[in-house]
Amino acid sequence: MKRGSIIALIVAAVVLLAVPRIIVNEFYVNMASQVLIYALFALSINLMLGYGGMVSLGHAAYLGVAGYTCILLTITGYDQLTAALLAILFSTLFAAFFGVLSLRAPGLGFIMITLAIGQIVWGIAYRANDLTGGDNGIRLPARPMPFGIDIRDAASFYYFTLVVFVIALFFLWRFSRSPFGASLMGTRDQPRRMRMLGHNVWLIRLLTFVMAGFWGSVASILFVYYNLFLSPHALGLQQSAEILLMAILGGASSLTGPIVGAVIITLVKNVASTYVERWNTLLGMIFVIVIMFMPLGIVPGCKHLWRRLQDRRKKSTPAKITASEPAA
Repeated sequence: MKRGSIIALIVAAVVLLAVPRIIVNEFYVNMASQVLIYALFALSINLMLGYGGMVSLGHAAYLGVAGYTCILLTITGYDQLTAALLAILFSTLFAAFFGVLSLRAPGLGFIMITLAIGQIVWGIAYRANDLTGGDNGIRLPARPMPFGIDIRDAASFYYFTLVVFVIALFFLWRFSRSPFGASLMGTRDQPRRMRMLGHNVWLIRLLTFVMAGFWGSVASILFVYYNLFLSPHALGLQQSAEILLMAILGGASSLTGPIVGAVIITLVKNVASTYVERWNTLLGMIFVIVIMFMPLGIVPGCKHLWRRLQDRRKKSTPAKITASEPAA
């Protein structure tokens, strides 16, 4: 790892740990937790989008499957840890089934199947009034107490979310540097060549789909713990589109891009919306401007701009004359 990357990592760690100390207002501490949750959602879909080239419009379905399962198991009498683990397991199995169906068609067909399955989950949540509460939603009785630690206040829940996010980010970073990650990017760029080399392209994509579903399910549990409530509005097409937009806006080709996208969209939704009535229009304008001037996203675009500035600075610096004086 380069020296600049290490310094940036240390600075980011210090800032993240100091957020509850710097921000006194509980509203903004809660917003920071929300940013981490959506960043994990964006990172999970980026496994398929950025590394696998698979565009999904049904990622919010994991909110419904994992979220409702966790709440219903808790209400039934299971302890919080067991309910969360079973919900993540069930949602991951659903992701495997979801992937088998979706990968039957490439390109536009894949997008339409993910959209259809996402809408089916939304429809079930909306119509199954006895199970999910329908349009009125359903409440989680209380937040868990991991290892006896109370995370009911804003600062404690932020640190709990931060720990889960850092663990997820580490595994996703290792995935991006692993041979499997390299093979996934190979299936994205040259699927025919990967088949000729003996790789099972379909299986690689399916495993990626399952992995994205797993981390999306983890983010879903955090979402339920944060809101203590879940309704069909949280798993509609708009939610899936926003998660996808976070990854594209920040830069799907980088690990930090989805995080930047999650920060921008969450701030626009929660802060700019208090000052601008049509915040959706503002978000659309930001997206159009970024795509026009930084087609690969904000993070890759800023890196490219920084390299250009460095190259221009090197060219403008006069070369030093090293020729020695002739002997007398």
